[in-house]
Amino acid sequence: MKTLSALTVLLFLHSCSPKPSDRETSKNLTENTFTTPLGKKFAVPDPPEKLLKAYEKAKLAYEANPEDLEGMIWYGRRAAYLGKYKEAIELYSKGIEKFPNEPKLYRHRGHRFISLREYDKAIDDLKKAAELIQGTENEIEPDGMPNAMNIPVSSLHGNIYYHLGLAYYLIHDYQKAYEAYLNCRESGSHYDNIVSSTHWLYMIQQRLGNPTKADSLLAPIHADSTVIENQSYADLCRLYKGWIPVDSLIRSGPGSPSNDAVRYGVANWYLYHGDTLKATQMLEELVGEKAYTSFGYLAAESDLIHYFEHEKKRK
Repeated sequence: MKTLSALTVLLFLHSCSPKPSDRETSKNLTENTFTTPLGKKFAVPDPPEKLLKAYEKAKLAYEANPEDLEGMIWYGRRAAYLGKYKEAIELYSKGIEKFPNEPKLYRHRGHRFISLREYDKAIDDLKKAAELIQGTENEIEPDGMPNAMNIPVSSLHGNIYYHLGLAYYLIHDYQKAYEAYLNCRESGSHYDNIVSSTHWLYMIQQRLGNPTKADSLLAPIHADSTVIENQSYADLCRLYKGWIPVDSLIRSGPGSPSNDAVRYGVANWYLYHGDTLKATQMLEELVGEKAYTSFGYLAAESDLIHYFEHEKKRK
């Protein structure tokens, strides 16, 4: 069977997306706009008053006590929620100078390097974080934007491996992405963690041309299990199990992290089943949405860029 690295070329022969512009993404973010590597410009949205007040409160707390690690982390997280990714990265860099062996700082800085499409830097940070947590007890990571039940569903170890797997996936290093997501899945038994990591594990093996192995990775997925936060990933896993039809997951509405995750997963499902035209159409539509840092958006964008780079090498 063909691996998807070969099949991807066939997928994107139909692509009509604009070619990437300047990919020095550190220059792409201004105060009010963000320009993606594909040249799409988006206005940074005005934040809700609640998020803005939380940011200002966190900033004041940090400025009152800049040696407090947790205060520093929360200031950076609140800045990132407003799209102030550079501010968050600069803060975490200062923190790393003070606390060079603190995995949380590398974890959060790595996440925001992903937001800015600086994937190599993200991998370096997240690999460092993974090294620093070896032999340590895992801990629940508090939510900056709590779910409806106000129950945190992710952990420090899980988030490190999740974002490391994502960064590898976005540079198309599928084997290392697979290893990271296996570590993520093994980091905790919460079902939200199981469905999110299993979704990526399944897609990776499909991309590697291993559908039987992909199916075997769905063993922890159960029809009677309940998710709190990651319903999109749970729905995609149900699709992979054959429990729901693909049409039931096609969602209209504006781009959002959950909608984009589903759209990207469904686009890949069409790819695995040979409908390259439908898959391409969905990816092109996804990168026209406004949630330009959602993981589904980043993955679709990366796939399209990968195609253009392949075409340049062929010429």
